[in-house]
Amino acid sequence: MAQSKYESVVLPNMIRIEGWARDGLSEQQIAKNLNIAYSTFNVYKEKYPEFSEALKRTKEVADREVENSLFKRAMGYEYTETTYERIENMVVEPDGSIKMEPGTKIKTVIKQVAPDVTAQIFWLKNRKPAEWRDKREVNVDGNMTFSVKPAPPPGDDAT
Repeated sequence: MAQSKYESVVLPNMIRIEGWARDGLSEQQIAKNLNIAYSTFNVYKEKYPEFSEALKRTKEVADREVENSLFKRAMGYEYTETTYERIENMVVEPDGSIKMEPGTKIKTVIKQVAPDVTAQIFWLKNRKPAEWRDKREVNVDGNMTFSVKPAPPPGDDAT
């Protein structure tokens, strides 16, 4: 009996599939990489819970990394930058002559990235939508009474 595509295509590529999911590929892209229809991909997710769980688990890794990066960017952070610069060292020889030798100067600097207001707004709108969303919903209860004063007939100067 012939193997199903799940057994011949999906199972042998599970590590690769998990990597694709972790790297942020959509399920449509993963199905295309496997050379199977997206509808078949969805059938496999329903039929094989271990496949569906593997996708969820590896997608969560990427989601957490993005969340952490967004939070870090919103708050600001420091990082160390190391640069290497080619220099010429002056060397005095025993006979009194001067010789230039190549060398390297290492420079380490701590840099700061300022908090990002856009990242802060995005974070707050998603984490605390009741307080930070742009659209506010207002409910008004009660009765309203309108009175309309009829317009005077034409030619009537009494107002």
